[in-house]
Amino acid sequence: MGVSGPIRVVVAKPGLDGHDRGAKVIARALRDAGMEVIYTGLHQTPEQIVDTAIQEDADAIGLSILSGAHNTLFAKVLELLRERDAADIKVFGGGIIPEGDIPPLKELGVAEIFTPGTPTGDVVTWVRSNLRELAA
Repeated sequence: MGVSGPIRVVVAKPGLDGHDRGAKVIARALRDAGMEVIYTGLHQTPEQIVDTAIQEDADAIGLSILSGAHNTLFAKVLELLRERDAADIKVFGGGIIPEGDIPPLKELGVAEIFTPGTPTGDVVTWVRSNLRELAA
């Protein structure tokens, strides 16, 4: 990282899931907290998401997954980041993810999972606490 300026977060909707309200709410909350947010839109492939994160010099990728494909999609994004020498980009996410799937996802390298009902302020606080500090 080592880049100054606001925290940059790519918010993405991977796969075939067409419900993006939660992703847009999180994107707006992060933006309102002073972060730069790049929202990729619906139906992104893991490759598109990683390409965007690298091109935009993102500090993190936030994935919103409601389709049930979270294990596959998180794993693929993390694999692509490693392959592209961009493993310093943190990956977090949220959506409909069973409690039992969260520990294995974290073992894979997902930094945090937010489940439905998490206050947006908690997401903002986590991002600020776990990514580089905002430039003075």
